[in-house]
Amino acid sequence: MRRVTPALVLGMAALLAGPFAAQAAPGSGNAHTDSYGTKAVYQPEQNSRSYQKAPAGFTPVFTENVSRHGSRSATDSSDGDLILALLDKAQVEGQLTAKGREFGPKAQALEAAMSTIGYGNLSARGKAEMQATATRMEKRLPTLFATIAKDKEPIDVVSSGQGRAVDSANLYGAALAQTDSELTSLIGATRTDKDLLYFHKAAGGAAYRDYIANDQRLATTLTSITDQPKTHRAARDVLRKLFKPAFVDRITAGEFASIGTDVEAATAVYNLYAIAPAMSEESPGGKGWGMDRYISAGDADWFGYISDTEDFYEKGPGFADSDITYKMADVLLDDFFKKVEAKRDGTSDLGAELRFTHAEEIIPLAALMGLPGSTKAVTVEQPYTYASNPWRGAAVAPLGSNIQWDVFRKGSTYLVRMLYNEKETAFKAGCRPVSKGSKFYDLNELERCFGRTASNG
Repeated sequence: MRRVTPALVLGMAALLAGPFAAQAAPGSGNAHTDSYGTKAVYQPEQNSRSYQKAPAGFTPVFTENVSRHGSRSATDSSDGDLILALLDKAQVEGQLTAKGREFGPKAQALEAAMSTIGYGNLSARGKAEMQATATRMEKRLPTLFATIAKDKEPIDVVSSGQGRAVDSANLYGAALAQTDSELTSLIGATRTDKDLLYFHKAAGGAAYRDYIANDQRLATTLTSITDQPKTHRAARDVLRKLFKPAFVDRITAGEFASIGTDVEAATAVYNLYAIAPAMSEESPGGKGWGMDRYISAGDADWFGYISDTEDFYEKGPGFADSDITYKMADVLLDDFFKKVEAKRDGTSDLGAELRFTHAEEIIPLAALMGLPGSTKAVTVEQPYTYASNPWRGAAVAPLGSNIQWDVFRKGSTYLVRMLYNEKETAFKAGCRPVSKGSKFYDLNELERCFGRTASNG
């Protein structure tokens, strides 16, 4: 049995420290982390040494997860193209501030780095996140993976089929194999299941897509929140850091509307700020891009809120009288139950089920399951605000976010423990753990709590 080498462990530890420390982990108590929205970089939210022990006599027999892909580059160059076009015009006219003259080359360098790895592809940090998360999974469940190796139990790996999800799956599997070479032949080739892991674009998401495209209440609500005076004030604040006042006035007046409005230009600056931590390893010397120098904490927080608003209404809890944003995630929750039930019923010999997907799947699944932060929907009269609602993209679905069920057995009794971003997490209200304060739930109780029946089990 070949264990992971100390060098690999130290390398991963170093890669996940250093320049990444500038952005605190979601849920760490640093409210400014919220400003990154779902582009927040990943950190595990609990040290495994503090996990509860399984009740006496129970041993792990199965584990399954769903993970968002790791940190990545921006999906296209539109933000860089927009702001650089305005910077070029202002430079010709001598209308850049000192920070504006600094920002242009930095934005160009960041865009070049993203282009080099490929837009939408995993960054070096994203690769390290996947490898480290896999290694921690094995360390949490050493007896399970020893049994998987001994009994030759297959490990199924499935992705959405999108490049960054496929790459995340392959890196995760390879890192798991490095913890024990006997696992290598048991880890299946990554297969694609779009209905399961890209459901917002598959047949099951047709009604959802119609909602996004045509629902007037959604459109009106988003406009009323995002296009308010505070957004325009924040946009001017952002632009004044880069451009002289007269040029900002011209942007605001719409002179450069063919390039972008004031809000679009400021949003482009914010988006570069938000993606920069995911690209830290590609920065000069790996020291980070320093994009927070060009947007104040308050303005970053506001544009982070605007980003969260869109995700909340389009993917998350949304309106209280509708489940259109998350109902389609039932296909994924159903798969979690089916895999555990098959293990219990003796119809599956799988040792682990590993799934890799996107924020568009993690966010609705969190709402469907009633995970922390995703339990409160809103009304038109009382819309989503940070003050009145706990939902935060940085905590619900940061890059690399994951939900994991570990299954333990004693005789004919099966218990399930859930980890959410590697933190022991209670199941939704109404589900009773095996004892007060326990994070372990009888599978029969979870089936009752989630309304599972023999026909859908």
